[in-house]
Amino acid sequence: MTSLHDTSVRGFASDNYSGIHPEVLAAITAANDGHQTAYGSDVYTARLQELVTEHFGAGAEAFPVFNGTGANVTALQSMLPRWGAVIAASTAHINVDEGGAPERVGGIKILNVPTADGKLTTELIDREAWGWGDEHRAQPLVVSITQSTELGTIYTPDELRTIADHVHARGMRLHMDGARIANAAAALGLPLAAITRDVGVDVLSFGGTKNGAMIGEAIVVLDPAASEGLTYLRKLNMQLSSKMRFVSAQLVALLENDLWRRNAEHANGMAQRLRSAVEAGIADGSIRGVEFTQPTQANGVFAVLPEGVADRLRASFRFYDWDEARREVRWMCSFDTSASDVDAFVAELARLTTG
Repeated sequence: MTSLHDTSVRGFASDNYSGIHPEVLAAITAANDGHQTAYGSDVYTARLQELVTEHFGAGAEAFPVFNGTGANVTALQSMLPRWGAVIAASTAHINVDEGGAPERVGGIKILNVPTADGKLTTELIDREAWGWGDEHRAQPLVVSITQSTELGTIYTPDELRTIADHVHARGMRLHMDGARIANAAAALGLPLAAITRDVGVDVLSFGGTKNGAMIGEAIVVLDPAASEGLTYLRKLNMQLSSKMRFVSAQLVALLENDLWRRNAEHANGMAQRLRSAVEAGIADGSIRGVEFTQPTQANGVFAVLPEGVADRLRASFRFYDWDEARREVRWMCSFDTSASDVDAFVAELARLTTG
C-alpha cells in the first residue's frame, strides 16, 4: 500500500507520534523469516534476557508486554496482595492517564499525593504511608515513581536512593514507571542500572514505544522477592504475545549498541534546543507572553501561552494542552525531531505572539 498520511506533517504532541526507528524496523524484519517457538520460547526473547542482565545486573528478568499501561498494571499486581495500595504522585500516569485500569483491571487502590514537579519525596510519601494493620484502610505496600516524570523532571540517583531506603524501611516496595527511563538516564549521563537497581528500585516498567519502538515494553524484575506470579498475570491481563519474538526483537535493537541512549540523547537535545530558542526569543522580544512552568530536564517542555495562541499554533503543529485553565501546554520531542522542526515551530510561535 502507499502512505495514507502526509509525511511532511510534524508535531510536538507526544513521542508516540513518531515512527519506528530504522534500526528497530530492521530488527523486526530480521526476526520475520522462518518459524520460531511462540509465547517467548524464542531466540530473540532469550537474547533480550541476556541484554537485560547486562544492563541491569545478574538475576534481573524481563517480561515483554504490549504497552505501558499493561506493564504498570501487571507489574503492580505482582507486587501487591489483594488488599494492597500504591502511593503515587497525583500526576502519575497510573493515576491520570490509564483509564482507571489499575483500579478496574488490577483491583489496586491508588493513594495519590499532589506534587509541584511530579516528583515524590519521603515527606510526601508519608502523607499516605500509614494505617498498616487498620482493616478499614487499603494497605500502602508499594510506592510508584515515574522516571522521567510526567512533568519532564528527573530524579537524581541520590533522590532515588533516599526514597528506596525510606520505602523499604517501612516494609514497602518501590516500582518505577520507566516509560521514558532512557531519557532520564541519557540526561543524567548514567547507565540504566545506576538509576534503577543500584538505587533500590524493585520492579521497573521499561519503555520502548516512546523511544523508537513500534509496540512493546517490558516489566523488568530487579528484586525477585518483590514480585510473584508474573508468568500467570501477564496472560491473565492479555499482555502475553504469541509472536513475542517481534516484541523482543525491538527491545533487543534498543538495548544493543546503546540505541536507547542515542535516541534519548537526540530527543533531549531537541527539547533543549526548543527551550533555548524560546528563551532567546523572550529575551530579545521576538516572543511575548510565554512562561515556562517546569525545568526542561528530559524531552518535554512545559509552558504557558498567551490567550488564543495555542489553538492557532496547533494549526501548524500538533501538541497537547496540559492544564487548559492556566493555558499550560506540553511540547514533546522524539528521536526523529529535527533541528528544522524546532526552528520552524519557534518561528511560528514568534509570529503568533507578536503579530
